[in-house]
Amino acid sequence: MATCYRHTDRETGVSCSNCGNPICTDCMTATPVGMRCPECARQKTPVRTAASFAGGDPIVTYVIMGICVAVFFLGGGGGSGPVFQDGALYGPAVDFGNQYWRLASYGFLHGGIIHIAFNMIILFQLGTMLEPALGRARYLGLYVAGLLGGAFGALLLDPARPTVGASGAVFGLMGAAFIMQRARGINPMQSGIGPLILLNLAIGFVIPNVSVGGHVGGLVAGSLAALAVEAVAQRRGSQLVAVAGCALVGVAAVAGSIFVATAPFA
Repeated sequence: MATCYRHTDRETGVSCSNCGNPICTDCMTATPVGMRCPECARQKTPVRTAASFAGGDPIVTYVIMGICVAVFFLGGGGGSGPVFQDGALYGPAVDFGNQYWRLASYGFLHGGIIHIAFNMIILFQLGTMLEPALGRARYLGLYVAGLLGGAFGALLLDPARPTVGASGAVFGLMGAAFIMQRARGINPMQSGIGPLILLNLAIGFVIPNVSVGGHVGGLVAGSLAALAVEAVAQRRGSQLVAVAGCALVGVAAVAGSIFVATAPFA
């Protein structure tokens, strides 16, 4: 039997829960995480919240929300105004005007107060969950992949229909959350992410003027980007490689969008 590391003449079957040193009854200090030796008992373990592990506060989420709200009240909402007209996703403008910025700018415009409120609420919920866990770079990579994938899906379904909204990017985050929960042994259908995705997909078929293609495109792109992030994480690769995987999905979405917008059948 092991002997106490401080009293070598005393046999013991108890070890410190922190350092593993064998300790006798005189050296034990009871803590919420088990018995500890005198040295470890004097150490104060810092309390860390989920936000402190990787990315800190969800700054990227707050910035995106701030831009959307600012653009909405500065003329990018309600379907009117130069900001809205010049930034909405519109296939003919991408084709004949080479206005490729519309593939991204559409995601910061909204058609009304209910539209932007709904998107910002879900963005806040997903962002405050994913960004601290992933870190800002990977989270932003996932968001952009979903945004560009949403543009591709919207143009693929109806290139001549103007489209706005952060829904594509938000669906990308939903898809990412679904993939990452499954990778960690969490059932997405029980956590709420699965039903949330199904409900929002169903809304697109019920409520008019909702871009189903944008929702599906963002969901697929976000899921693919999340698979890339998870594959890199399993191989303990660098964050840069994970972001590159998201960028690859985004580049493929942009290429698909340009092809669809400029195709003769568009």
